[in-house]
Amino acid sequence: MVKITIYAEGGGDTRLQQASCRKGFSEFFRKVDIKLSVIACGGRLTAYKDFCKALKTCKKDEYCLLLVDSEAPVTNISKWQHVLLREGDKWQKPDNATEEHLHFMVECMEAWFMVDKKTLADSYGKEFNHNALSKNTNIDSISKQDLYATLNNATCKTTKGGHSKCGHSFELLSRINANEVIKNSSYAENLCKILKEPEKHLPSN
Repeated sequence: MVKITIYAEGGGDTRLQQASCRKGFSEFFRKVDIKLSVIACGGRLTAYKDFCKALKTCKKDEYCLLLVDSEAPVTNISKWQHVLLREGDKWQKPDNATEEHLHFMVECMEAWFMVDKKTLADSYGKEFNHNALSKNTNIDSISKQDLYATLNNATCKTTKGGHSKCGHSFELLSRINANEVIKNSSYAENLCKILKEPEKHLPSN
């Protein structure tokens, strides 16, 4: 059996935040029958560096991948070209890495929440403003700025006091309908398709 390890952007600097990140991703993928290990790396650069190190020592029966936000619209180029050309990244594709080793949670992970607005509203409770959320139904194309702005507008009057990326995002990730995310995001669909057949994407070293 192939062991899958995801090096994920997110989780902050504390053990509690990292545990919440691991739990959120693990529960999300469990709902679609994918068992894996999650390394909560904190910042995106740390996630990239940790992934590069792991890929060098990856065993023959282990599939390591990098999961980050794209941070910007993805044009008609490869994912590795996207992070190479993006001003904030300039990441080189590691040796032995393929397109199947890098995956995006679209511009940011919060886009996934837009397919399950009921769970989002239930999580924040009374005073949640459903009408303030983005009306864009193509979650792969919702901008990061639009997501954060609409989430803050929808949640600012709730008892939780507005959306917090570290405080609320991974709890929501563990609760949302993963199948709806896959159905509505080509990036999530491709990721889960690969994770269900990891033996086809093992490095050739």
